[in-house]
Amino acid sequence: MRIVVHGQQAFGKAVLEALLKRGENVVAVYVAPEKPGQKADPLKDAALAANLPVYQPESYRKPEVWAEFKALKPDLQVMAFVTLFVPEDFLNIPTHGSIQYHPSLLPAYRGASAINWPIILGEKETGLSIFWPDNGLDTGDVLLQKTTPIGPKDTLGTVYFDRLFPMGVEAMLESVDLVKAGKAPRIKQDESKATYEGRATADVAKIDWGKSWRQIDPLIRGCNPAPGAWTTLDGKTVKIFDATPLPAKDPKGIGGKLGEIVAIEADGFTVVCADGRFKVTRVQADGPKIGAGEWAKAANLATGTRFS
Repeated sequence: MRIVVHGQQAFGKAVLEALLKRGENVVAVYVAPEKPGQKADPLKDAALAANLPVYQPESYRKPEVWAEFKALKPDLQVMAFVTLFVPEDFLNIPTHGSIQYHPSLLPAYRGASAINWPIILGEKETGLSIFWPDNGLDTGDVLLQKTTPIGPKDTLGTVYFDRLFPMGVEAMLESVDLVKAGKAPRIKQDESKATYEGRATADVAKIDWGKSWRQIDPLIRGCNPAPGAWTTLDGKTVKIFDATPLPAKDPKGIGGKLGEIVAIEADGFTVVCADGRFKVTRVQADGPKIGAGEWAKAANLATGTRFS
C-alpha cells in the first residue's frame, strides 16, 4: 500500500519513523511550510534522511497541488498533527482516503486545545481518536479510540508526552493495519455529545485567586507547559507551572487576603486563594523557568505581597 505521511513536529516524525521501521511503503511526506527564519520541521528532516520526497504547499486548494498529490498514486494518507485546512475532495484522492489523529475522545473537545481542556475542566479521563477527516472541524467518522485516565497531578505535558503521544503512534499503526485488512470502521460521531472549546490562550490561563483551589489547580496543570497559567505582581507577569493545593479545613481561617503570599521558603512560596492556599514551587518571570524559592529570593519577595 502506497502511504503518504502528512504532519509536522515530533509526533509526525515519530509516526513516519514507526511506519518505515516496520517496512511500510511510504512514498512521500507533506509538511507545513516553515516561517521565515524557522528551522526545518523535525518531520521534514526525518523524511529527507530517509530519501523521501517532501512537499510543503501553503494551500491545499490549488490545482497544481492536487495534480502533484494524484501523481503519487497514494492508497492512504496518514495525517499526524495537521494544522492547515485540507478540503475533503483532496482527502479522498487516495484509494482508501485519509486518516487523522486527534488527542481527545471525539466528539468531545474538538479543536486545537483538545488536551488542555479536559484537564482544565476537571475531567477524570481523556484519550485519542483516529478518524476519517472531512470538511468539518474534527467531525469525520471515527476509526478507533484509546482512553487514558487524568490523575490529580497530571499536567498537559504528562498526559501528552507520557501517554497520548506514544499511544497515538501505536494507534496510527493499528489503524493502518485495519485499513490494509479492509476492516477499518467508520463510526458516526454523536453530534448531541459534541463539545468545542476555543484555543487555550493566555487569556484563558489567567489565575483568579478569588476562585476555589478546585478551579485553580486544574487550570495550572492544564496550562503546563503551554500557555502557562499566570498572575501579576507589580504589573509584571509571573507564570506558575508547579503548585500544590493546600485546602483549608475551615475556609474562614485561611489566614490572609486573596493572592497574598503568606510564607516564603527555600523551595517555594505559599499564596492564598478563596478556600485554601497553594505552595508554588516552579515559576517563570523575566527569564527561564526556575524554582519558586530561588525566584522569590532573587526578587526580594516578602510575605504580605499580593498577586493581582
